[in-house]
Amino acid sequence: MMNGKTVILTGANSGIGKATAAGIVKLQGRVIMACRNLSRAEEAAREIRDETGADSTQLVLKQLDLASLTSIQTFCQDIIKEEPRLDVLINNAGVYQCPYTKTEDGFEIQFGVNHLGHFLLTHLLLDLLKRSAPSRIVVVSSKLYKHGHINFEDLNSEHSYDKAFAYSRSKLANLLFTCELARRLEGSGVVVNALTPGIVRTNIGRCIRVPVLAKPMFNLLSWGLFKSPKEGARTSVYLACSPDVEGVQGKCFADCQPQVLLDKATDQEVASKLWDISEVMVGITT
Repeated sequence: MMNGKTVILTGANSGIGKATAAGIVKLQGRVIMACRNLSRAEEAAREIRDETGADSTQLVLKQLDLASLTSIQTFCQDIIKEEPRLDVLINNAGVYQCPYTKTEDGFEIQFGVNHLGHFLLTHLLLDLLKRSAPSRIVVVSSKLYKHGHINFEDLNSEHSYDKAFAYSRSKLANLLFTCELARRLEGSGVVVNALTPGIVRTNIGRCIRVPVLAKPMFNLLSWGLFKSPKEGARTSVYLACSPDVEGVQGKCFADCQPQVLLDKATDQEVASKLWDISEVMVGITT
């Protein structure tokens, strides 16, 4: 049970995020829905309340735009001021295969939101998580990390851009971040684990163009083959609260089972270098 526990969940207004919020609320947890679009978040919160019978104190809406370092800093300042404790941080939000665009700070959007935004968010909330220990961090990655490669010469895709490759790279970065953060958190009472949710019917693929004539077939196939958001959220909820993973550190799960990752996702040297460069990119001075 999550009774009395506070969870911050990014991208909580749709897809896996929304289903994760509902799952945690059903276990009596309190979810701070950290979303870019507050009106969509309000609608999602209303639907979650209707579905779960949650009371209004269990869902808190906060504005957070992971494509803006300023927005992340403001969000974290408010949380630190208002929240006496934080039990779980779920880095769930993501953008998928977008045309080449940049965040307001000049980062390629997929790397900027999926990796750098969550990197800064986690950094700024770490003291609160440590004070609330035992606490947990959950990082949502993707099996598509397998197609990714960390090219330190062009992290920002300025020389060449392939939207599918950039997404895979951002998801590989999530796993390397988990690996390095786990190493740094040893003995702190804070655990971090990642997960790959599988292919889920969500609106994350809204940038992908399916030909009009193929749409009915695509929709039919997706219902048959893809997981529902609720099924996709199961591992996120499991990592947030299950006693089975108490003290488990730096692993990646799928369908609530630990996975063996490719070597490139656990390469300590690359993970450490990516961490140092990410600090510079988001302006962390240690």
